[in-house]
Amino acid sequence: MELWFSEFHAPDVKHSIRVNNHLYSKKSEFQQIDIFDTPEFGRVLTLDGNVILTERDEFIYDEMITHVPMSVHPDIKDILVIGAGDGGVVKELARYDTVKRIDLVEMDPMVLEACREYLPENASRLDDDRVYIYFDNALRFIRRCKDEYDLIIVDSTDPFGPSEGYFTREFYGSCYNALHQDGIMVNQQGSPFFRHDALAMQRSHHLIANIFPVSRVYQAHIPTYAAGYWLFGFASKKYHPVDDLDPEKWLKLNLETNYYTTKLHVGAFYLPAFLERMLMEVE
Repeated sequence: MELWFSEFHAPDVKHSIRVNNHLYSKKSEFQQIDIFDTPEFGRVLTLDGNVILTERDEFIYDEMITHVPMSVHPDIKDILVIGAGDGGVVKELARYDTVKRIDLVEMDPMVLEACREYLPENASRLDDDRVYIYFDNALRFIRRCKDEYDLIIVDSTDPFGPSEGYFTREFYGSCYNALHQDGIMVNQQGSPFFRHDALAMQRSHHLIANIFPVSRVYQAHIPTYAAGYWLFGFASKKYHPVDDLDPEKWLKLNLETNYYTTKLHVGAFYLPAFLERMLMEVE
């Protein structure tokens, strides 16, 4: 008998992946954690039945949420990462020798434990000397931070359930306060295609645009995420994500990537007409 994992992207839309083995299944204090081995996408991490990453396409998400701000800000040393217990974002950030500190705030220690065992490549830089891991509620953690970080990456799950508090005015305001005067915040904004996700994206963008002087949205194409089309938010106190991009400086780092390029960086901020209208409605 064939085993399939299915995730609802919308009430009438379901995405299914054939499974070879169900490698891990535990319920933590916060959520149900599962890891599957699949023939097409390799190992797949799901939380509460939602795909968080797959070995096949995680590089797209992790590269776009990290290299975009890293190539814009001229001197990022202190970074806060919220969520991302799988380690993928930390892995990309740790490639920059100029980074001095990466604070990772993850509410669920079982996610780290599972990924260390079953997704070791993703979690490979969690033990880097510059990485400090805090098991805490990110909203509580960031309230205590003032003028502390050059970059904040909010790699939370979708704005429902345990991560709902990370999509509020209070949270974004706390992120603003935690950043230096030229700091950048990048967050995942979900998909704009299905109505439920699109409304959540608009609410989030509206709040951010009313707090940060620079607020833009950019896109990437991730096969296992809803509609295969995903958005990120770029919010800054000073830097524009395209006008302040320094491609020559970034290229001199000789970082090998599989998705991100400085040319793609610019193109990612050119959005389709329907999405531009959705954003203009709430700005």
